[in-house]
Amino acid sequence: MALELRPNCECCDRDLPPESPAMICSFECTFCADCASTTLAGICPNCGGELVRRPIRPAAKLAKNPASTKRILKAEGCQPSRAA
Repeated sequence: MALELRPNCECCDRDLPPESPAMICSFECTFCADCASTTLAGICPNCGGELVRRPIRPAAKLAKNPASTKRILKAEGCQPSRAA
């Protein structure tokens, strides 16, 4: 099963095309690099897991395995994780 490659940052709703340097946790929560490093200090606010760089899917593979179009946004905004 391929990564969803979600289309936006869950914090600021910035568009994150498949080739962008997005950050994800092991549950595929997705954030832009700015929110991940500044607001979240590298920790997912949903699960408390580490945020790592999302891999880039080669353009030739996107045709058969396209990125997700479902946008996810934290309505209350992002706060640093308190999950342990």
